[in-house]
Amino acid sequence: MAVISQNPVLFSGYTVRENLDPFRSFSDEQIEGALIDTQMIQVVNALPFGMDSQIAESGKNFSGGQRQLLCLARAILQKSRILVLDEATANVDGRTDKLLQEAVNRSFRGATIISVAHRLDTVIENDLILVLGAGKVLEFGAPSELISLDGHFTSMVNDTGMSNELKKRAKGSGE
Repeated sequence: MAVISQNPVLFSGYTVRENLDPFRSFSDEQIEGALIDTQMIQVVNALPFGMDSQIAESGKNFSGGQRQLLCLARAILQKSRILVLDEATANVDGRTDKLLQEAVNRSFRGATIISVAHRLDTVIENDLILVLGAGKVLEFGAPSELISLDGHFTSMVNDTGMSNELKKRAKGSGE
């Protein structure tokens, strides 16, 4: 199981390689593959010592989005069967959000993915959505089903300013 939160954890004082592979279980090629999957290979290769470059205090030598993608690369290496994304894209730009979503979709086929998110565009194509409010389950089902109910989820989609796109994507996810 891997968890990627909105505050990604990198271990300062250790190298990129040690952060991705703390138990030295993977070859350079496997680590590079995970970095390629997350589109971080060029960023890491541009560091003074590549994968052997140290992570600065709080990972400050990487942007927030890059830290997210490095944590995702670690999860890819571990071949986690359960991935929890806890507001993983809350503090990243649209481009990084898209990179993260593409990497998750590509690398975690067949895995169970639990996404906690306020940004509906990051979850609209999920198999199932659970809508919570005031600590209670308000709705649960496939995105296309929830939109057809014209309830809480539909209201949330309508409030995004991109409801037509989201409704189209929701309909496509159920087919």
